[in-house]
Amino acid sequence: MSAHPAPDTLIEQLVSAIGQEYVLTDDADREFYSMDVYQSLEQPLAVVQPGSVEDTRKIIQVAAANGVALVLRGGGASYTNAYLPATPKSLLVDTSRLNRIVEINEQDMYVTVEPGVTWAELTNKLAKMNLRTPFWGPFSGLKATVGGSTSQNSASLGSSRFGISADSVLSFDIILANGELLSTGSNSIENGSPFFRWYGPDLTGLFTGDAGALGIKVGITMRLIRRPVYTGAASFGFNDFGAMSAGMAAVAREGVVSDNFGVDPKLQAGQLSTTKTSDAVNAVWAVLKTSSGIFDGLIRVIKMAIAGKRFMAKFEYAAHYAVEGVSRAEIRGKLAILRKAMSSHGNEIANTIPTVLRAMPFIPLNPILGPKGERWVPMHGVIPFSRVNEFREKIEKIYAEYAEQMQAHAVEKGAMFMSISTHAFLYEPVFYWEDSRTVFHKRYMSKEYLATLPEYDSNPEGRALVAEMRRRIQEAFSSVGASHMQIGKCYPYMHGRQEQASKALRDIKASLDPDGLMNPGALGL
Repeated sequence: MSAHPAPDTLIEQLVSAIGQEYVLTDDADREFYSMDVYQSLEQPLAVVQPGSVEDTRKIIQVAAANGVALVLRGGGASYTNAYLPATPKSLLVDTSRLNRIVEINEQDMYVTVEPGVTWAELTNKLAKMNLRTPFWGPFSGLKATVGGSTSQNSASLGSSRFGISADSVLSFDIILANGELLSTGSNSIENGSPFFRWYGPDLTGLFTGDAGALGIKVGITMRLIRRPVYTGAASFGFNDFGAMSAGMAAVAREGVVSDNFGVDPKLQAGQLSTTKTSDAVNAVWAVLKTSSGIFDGLIRVIKMAIAGKRFMAKFEYAAHYAVEGVSRAEIRGKLAILRKAMSSHGNEIANTIPTVLRAMPFIPLNPILGPKGERWVPMHGVIPFSRVNEFREKIEKIYAEYAEQMQAHAVEKGAMFMSISTHAFLYEPVFYWEDSRTVFHKRYMSKEYLATLPEYDSNPEGRALVAEMRRRIQEAFSSVGASHMQIGKCYPYMHGRQEQASKALRDIKASLDPDGLMNPGALGL
């Protein structure tokens, strides 16, 4: 890198390149944009907001000329330091203006978008054409962007059948550190278009989950499927974790489910205790609108009303499922397979939660604070089914070791679970602790919602305890060979990696970004 640039000169160059309005240098803006759900690292020299591919190229050229790092921010809901500058000699690139749906190709069944398009925007647009992407977003899709999810990898809607976000990508258009455009898949050949991913080595896959360490995505193409006409839902209660995890694995192996997730007692209680009348009204209306007919919708709403808030009261754990199909017969068949697989593990309960989530899949990001206004941070690991119980024993020992400290410093734990396709189990430990709100919470969340929650004094001891326990849990994940999505600068991607794999990754980074300007620290590179 060159000597530290004079900030005024750098800012002048950026303003000349993309306009004064889109170069944010105010302290409040720099503080907010460089903070995620959990914490902050360094503040950037400025926040830049490109509105086109050419704007992005100009920003890269200015940054390269001044030896300044570039860090990309999508929807802002990360908790793994993904878009947090690791050096103050950085520009934070806010992609929210790169929000065009570039092409919907119904004949060749693909869609191309810019990185700042949210999953909710894309899903709503495609729904009008009876189309959908196979993976169609995380639950945070009101804010989460396609660029963020494909750079970080994410799992939720569609993951039980179609895998994670990366599995739906066909092609990328990426601006490299030298300002040149790289296209992948069939879009990289003469007379090509981005309709197919595999032509020799999978160059598209190289950039999925790269946390922006290899280049800036300016175009993302995903395959399309017909939007399923019919859906069904089922929920099951369990007395302990072992029964739930065994049941979830059994169902996953059948390959008939579209979405799923499980919750432990803490998250289950939080979900039930925070339902308001307005939420219930919205849920009923959403279920009616998304049902295949008025009779079907009324039946679902009546069942929800009968279940009320007591439908999971006698079970410690619960797992929720959605299935999709082209006919009611297909739905009945898939639900029958699901119920048979789960029959020796759990008890079926009212399917209120998956029914509502199917109707309202993208929820406001209120859960980034706990139900009582506590600070919140998750972490996760993707584990083979055969090692889930081994990990469970280790994490329970950690919780027992820290139980007194957790009580003393107002720290609580919870967990969420998910199966991915037919072969993986996602275990997501969650921490809540009483602590003061950050600038991120105050600006990111609605003032109306924040006004309903209690506030707490600063709790540095609780914060430090959470950080220490997260380190211990990460060690437990590593001991069972867990993989991670949303790597950012948090998960130990390069630690313990096979020597030749590590060398290959470092060589690729050096080739594409020789000066190390693309999100330094991401992936541990």
